[in-house]
Amino acid sequence: MSKIGKQPIKILENVDIQIKDHRILVKGPKGTLERVFPLEIFVEKKDRELLVKFKGSKDKKALWGTWRQIIKNMIEGVSKGFEKRLKLEGIGWRANIEGKDLVLKVGFSHPVKISPIEGVSFSVEKDIIKVSGIDKERVGIAAAEIRKIRPPEPYKGKGIRYIDEVIRRKAGKKVVGTTK
Repeated sequence: MSKIGKQPIKILENVDIQIKDHRILVKGPKGTLERVFPLEIFVEKKDRELLVKFKGSKDKKALWGTWRQIIKNMIEGVSKGFEKRLKLEGIGWRANIEGKDLVLKVGFSHPVKISPIEGVSFSVEKDIIKVSGIDKERVGIAAAEIRKIRPPEPYKGKGIRYIDEVIRRKAGKKVVGTTK
């Protein structure tokens, strides 16, 4: 049995939910999200709560808790939104916004231009890049695409990293060679 799937989802005051067939539509102050869930998942609305139920084979039971959390994230996204923050670590590295695009100057011979995916926006403060939107999945994908341009390296710590990410540093050749 799924411990997560059993838990009811509280519907916030400013959020409206419509369930029709296997489609859920969530409207809130920040926007609207819509998803189609699998045939094994059933969503039931009672007062200001949603109950997610599963009917199907055991090999697809992992969907239960996953879809409960996806629906909970949709409710949280349309009411509060999601944000990922990345930090540039490198001498002379810069990021700025041109229109809606993010332009990174991170040690290549040319600037790297990234266009936001639908529902995601970028903002820059000094060396911090903020990726925000109402869909948690899209915000995470956009942040991962930015990080992939220059992932942090373990010797000097240079690269683009998440704010809460800890980079394990390695000793260089000189330190390793003198241990005899």
